[in-house]
Amino acid sequence: MSAKSIGIPDGTEVRIPLHKLKKSPKNARKTPHSDAAIEALAASIAAKGILQNLVVEPEVDGEGAATGFFCVTIGEGRRLAQLLRVQRKEIRRSEPIRCIVDTANDPHEISLDENVTRENMHPADQFEAFRKLADERGLGAEEIAARFGVTAHVVRQRLRLGAVSPKLVQLYRDGDLTLEQLMAFAITDDHARQEALCERLPFDPDASTIRRLLTETHVAATDRRARYVGLEAYTEAGGTILRDLFTEDRGGYLEDVSLLDLLVTARLNREADALRAAEGWRWTEAHLDFPHAHGMRRVYPHPVELSAEDQVALQAVQTEFDRLTEQHQAAEELPDEVDTRFGGLEAEIERLEAKRQAYDPADVARGGAFVVLNHDGAVRIERGFIRPGDEKSEAETGPDGDAEGPDEKDRGGEDDAPDGEDDEEDEDQTLSDALIRDLTAHRTLGLRLNLSEQPDVAVVALTHALAAQIFYVGAAAHVVGIQPVKTDLAAHADGIEDTPAGKMWSDRHANWARQMPKDVAGLWEFVAELDHDSRMALFAHCVSLTVNTVKLPFDRRPRALAAARRLADAVALDMTAYWRPTVRSYLGRITKAGILAAVREAVGGEAAERLSDMKKADMAQAAEQLLAATDWLPSLLRTVVPQGATDVRSEAEGSEPHSQAAE
Repeated sequence: MSAKSIGIPDGTEVRIPLHKLKKSPKNARKTPHSDAAIEALAASIAAKGILQNLVVEPEVDGEGAATGFFCVTIGEGRRLAQLLRVQRKEIRRSEPIRCIVDTANDPHEISLDENVTRENMHPADQFEAFRKLADERGLGAEEIAARFGVTAHVVRQRLRLGAVSPKLVQLYRDGDLTLEQLMAFAITDDHARQEALCERLPFDPDASTIRRLLTETHVAATDRRARYVGLEAYTEAGGTILRDLFTEDRGGYLEDVSLLDLLVTARLNREADALRAAEGWRWTEAHLDFPHAHGMRRVYPHPVELSAEDQVALQAVQTEFDRLTEQHQAAEELPDEVDTRFGGLEAEIERLEAKRQAYDPADVARGGAFVVLNHDGAVRIERGFIRPGDEKSEAETGPDGDAEGPDEKDRGGEDDAPDGEDDEEDEDQTLSDALIRDLTAHRTLGLRLNLSEQPDVAVVALTHALAAQIFYVGAAAHVVGIQPVKTDLAAHADGIEDTPAGKMWSDRHANWARQMPKDVAGLWEFVAELDHDSRMALFAHCVSLTVNTVKLPFDRRPRALAAARRLADAVALDMTAYWRPTVRSYLGRITKAGILAAVREAVGGEAAERLSDMKKADMAQAAEQLLAATDWLPSLLRTVVPQGATDVRSEAEGSEPHSQAAE
């Protein structure tokens, strides 16, 4: 039917009530519009009206008579957007819609033409247009978002891209930069830095490389310093935060590193001052990292009896804890007030139990403590360090040191030699040095001969020598010429002392240190009087402190590293008990290919394929979650028994000890 037959000339612009418009069955678009697209159109129409007329044709019935309705050939999305506005009660159903009546062209063809023969605006033009709205008309992100039916976050992203250096935007227009690379440059609004970096980058750099180089002088919000101070305190002090609108930046990047370090130092110093006032140490020092080269000996707390008051308090708290446990043992979920009470009781029990260990008052009076920042942003306190200048020079060494303990009369010094040694010293004065050397050489030979026939005593002597040097540094109290060489693992693995394994080792070492006699002169008796299992445990601890399998770039120790593999097999080392692959420990420090290889090996090829298109940061996070459920380890941490190798543990368990008497 022609437009004339219904009294409307073809090509006429008319206003038709919204409720008289229908979707044309001849529309080439069969896939419906997305909800987001209709939302955006509705917002645009509400702000600016319908900018482009709908194209319609009159609807006719089977006999060719007009029904009074019109089918929308072009502009179905605008019709749906207006219907959405009706639902929101922004307009009436009878709202007049500006339309063009077209009965001359084929409806299906012009519908197809509308959707095919057009070119979208270049993204760079879009970014700059949004920027112009903000700069020239003063529209904020929220207002622009409302006018275009997008989120404020999307607007901020486009505004940020519109603020990138015009030189880089032109490179993007020309196809010499990708959108991902442009987004990476947008992390800073410093055009000079953007352009300088772009000039010195290799061809087609990865977006993560651009982002890393532009933020290398900043501190991530996940850094331990930022977590310790807090972003709020940092910004209140005048610090600024750089945000990346295109990736999960986990709080952004702190730009004023000097201010952050100043805030960290000030707060750590306050912690150190409070510790000194509360516990009475002679000195306390605040450090970002533990000063491993402090050169001081360390003392440890010793067991003490709880006071009667504390014992009563502990018994009362423990009784209440046991009562609550019995009352709620069948409950699947504790009420909030009960859970809170449990937490309070546990904290009080821990506080009272801690009083069972105490430092000697004399050690506190001349010793000190370090207040350092853990790698998780928490404060760690290391107590019991004695400066060389605070030692009493005339006394023997104490545990982990080369000086005396709390009281000369209790511990004994050089003048209080063990029984029989005074007479020996007097005799020495009458002999020449040459003769003394001669006689003691013969005595040493005799000791060697006898000791070689008594392996049990040899273990005592070796354990004594190791313990004297490990727990009494500089005491020179050992006769067996074996020296433990200790490697500081913290110099090779940042934060290793803060890991569960590091804390386990520190606790184990401190437990032995607390048991050592204060006077090194009593160490032999201490070792000799231990039962066999305890002596061997101390021996194993001392030996283990000397183990070093750290592989350095210049290492040329193939035989030593081979021995390390045999040792790992002998002790049944399973590193899954001590180490897990996380973003910080491993995944964030290898390539994307390495991450995918780990996931492929541990989980499967399908899982690795799902990660392959991710950015590196997201890929590392996803891989950490996938690998958490596995026992995957990198090859350097795996314990592999070489084929045909002798099982050292089986040898030790199944063979007889060798001695001269058996020959």
